[in-house]
Amino acid sequence: MSRILVVDDELSMRDFLSIMLKKEGHEVVAAENGGSALKVIQSEIFDLLITDIKMPGVDGMEVLKTVKEVSPETVVIMITAFATTGTAVEAMKLGAYDYITKPFKVDEIRLVIQKALEKRHLRKENILLRREIASRAGFSNFIGTSAAMQRVFSLIRQVADTKSTVLITGESGTGKELVAKAIHFNSSRNGGPFVTVNCGALPETLLESELFGYMKGAFTGATSNKQGLFEAANGGTIFLDEISATTPALQIKLLRVLQEREFMRVGGTVDIKMDARVLAASNRDLLTEVSKGTFREDLYYRLNVIPISLPALRDRREDIPLLVEFFLKKFSGGKEPKKITPEAINLLMNHRWPGNVRELENTIERLVILADGDRIGHEHIPENFKGVRSYPELVTTDIPDEGLELEKLLENIEKNLLFKALEKTGGVKTEAAKLLGLSFRSFRHRMQKYESST
Repeated sequence: MSRILVVDDELSMRDFLSIMLKKEGHEVVAAENGGSALKVIQSEIFDLLITDIKMPGVDGMEVLKTVKEVSPETVVIMITAFATTGTAVEAMKLGAYDYITKPFKVDEIRLVIQKALEKRHLRKENILLRREIASRAGFSNFIGTSAAMQRVFSLIRQVADTKSTVLITGESGTGKELVAKAIHFNSSRNGGPFVTVNCGALPETLLESELFGYMKGAFTGATSNKQGLFEAANGGTIFLDEISATTPALQIKLLRVLQEREFMRVGGTVDIKMDARVLAASNRDLLTEVSKGTFREDLYYRLNVIPISLPALRDRREDIPLLVEFFLKKFSGGKEPKKITPEAINLLMNHRWPGNVRELENTIERLVILADGDRIGHEHIPENFKGVRSYPELVTTDIPDEGLELEKLLENIEKNLLFKALEKTGGVKTEAAKLLGLSFRSFRHRMQKYESST
């Protein structure tokens, strides 16, 4: 059940919406004008606000502004019989979710309300999940309302309280360790230890002794028995980060741990039982590594019981404003966070972000330090963010009312596809040309138009 405020100076419209929404199980409050709505907004919190725009005295735009100040999480739908493109754009800029013109069909308004409430529900779940684990897992950086991130959050909730091994994949900087922590701290093992091992940071011999422990005299410098990290993680979770960096010899021993739930210390003769949940992560495609012969196929399938794939930041650009806001607060040093202009946000949203969220965090920290005054404008954004590489996403075939510039649109689409092909092939132009069905010569000719300014 959701709490909904309906604001309209027409009694028939108020009654129609109130009856429809109550039948669907929602709690509804009706206000006959903008002034009454403002009083209610100050004392109560609503999931959804449906308001007419044209009303005597306080109009719907003023109601929208107030609710976004007092209760920014409230989703707002605007209704009017006097639709203009200008008012629609203004309402959206002020934070309205959608805009409907009278007269409308019942199914139309019902669908818009359903979508608006779904958005509100997702926001609530996102906030609750972050709050549940932020204090214990450092998960507050893990922000996103995009569909891609909602799928990740949903998977975390589903798999957290199981015993299954999880393989987390994604580019560097996407937050793989944050996912692992989220899984652990939302599981029944959250009272136990969470142990992280960076498999790519240690040489094979040292990694083996760190994972399994060792007995005195096992090697030079082993002056006493030492417990390994698998033992240290008993009752909790062990996170094997960058698992693809392990050698085939060590992979055999890891396979045994997963299959038998036991291992032997380096230099030891006794099997030790292991009671830790195993989570693993890789920024490489492990199936590709299997085909190369650098990663064991049987270990891959043991790890990949439940896969969670993290999207690159460029694939969830709609989350960038949220992340920017968070990092501005993080680096404000307790002061009022600096404001960032829409032009600057636009440049950030169009950047390719090869370093993902980690790169964005570093960029915002640098901007906060170097930008004078209390605002960050487009002039503060690094020059390499302003080149052709900042390409827009592919557009739909819809033609806006004000028309469009076809040549410019086609040029942007070409840029977009050329750079995406290069990105997908790691910069190999011959492969990128094949992806686009072009000869290498044609691809190179097209690229020359844009490379001079990148």
